[in-house]
Amino acid sequence: MPRLAVLGHPVSHSRSPAMHAVALAELGLAGDWSYEAIEVAPSDFEALVGSLPRRGFAGVNVTVPHKLAALSIADSASEAAGAIGAANTLSFTAAGVRAENTDASGLLAALPESPAGRRALVLGAGGSARACAWALREAGARVSIWNRTAARAKRLAAELDVVQAHPSAGGWRWEPDDFDLLVNATTVGLDEASAPGAGSPRTALKRVLIDADSLETRHIVVDLVYGDSPTPLTALARQRGAQVVDGLEVLVHQGAASLRIWTGMDPPVEAMRRAARAS
Repeated sequence: MPRLAVLGHPVSHSRSPAMHAVALAELGLAGDWSYEAIEVAPSDFEALVGSLPRRGFAGVNVTVPHKLAALSIADSASEAAGAIGAANTLSFTAAGVRAENTDASGLLAALPESPAGRRALVLGAGGSARACAWALREAGARVSIWNRTAARAKRLAAELDVVQAHPSAGGWRWEPDDFDLLVNATTVGLDEASAPGAGSPRTALKRVLIDADSLETRHIVVDLVYGDSPTPLTALARQRGAQVVDGLEVLVHQGAASLRIWTGMDPPVEAMRRAARAS
């Protein structure tokens, strides 16, 4: 039986197992394939991945904080994964470990309209931020990157040939005219989404210099974080009338792309969406 999994630290919150279990059943593969979540610390990641092929694994998804490490240990990589510098999908083949990045295509598929010509602000500098910035740039957006550690943002902006962003002069927050499309690829909001009431939404957003009261109906807001309740950013963005794409929608599309790589079959996206939102 070919096995699949998602590797992360933490990973207990992941909706991927439920989503992929439904997809495998819809495809008639439930009796032959399986999907599970595996918690693995960064120090153990390489050794664990090395053990998976002989344990019957055909591939894995990779989430925080392993996406850069996933690419570094692969024997080969897709053009997207190589250009982004991170991987979220590994396949175990006779030729070795193959790295792919479906975060990029998943983001674009989840957007309500093309980002071409838009001013896109990406918050974060990890593997997901890399994928988002690269995907948006390739799709024709004018991309800026911000991170709380300015040196990381500067380095990533140089690698991807985009702009390092700075908040508007004279204030701590991003102003409405600074962007049309906002992507939160930080972990801000993860605690609040997983445990409703864990903190003040506006206090959480101040950690990424966002004042949601400045959002307008013309804005598109994407938050890669997901949990049992809306994140502070998506909750307040919806109140302001902005178009919101939550992390579950991006997860569905990137997961569908991974499943297509592993099985060669067209994934049942709507069934995956229902499962991700119900789990």
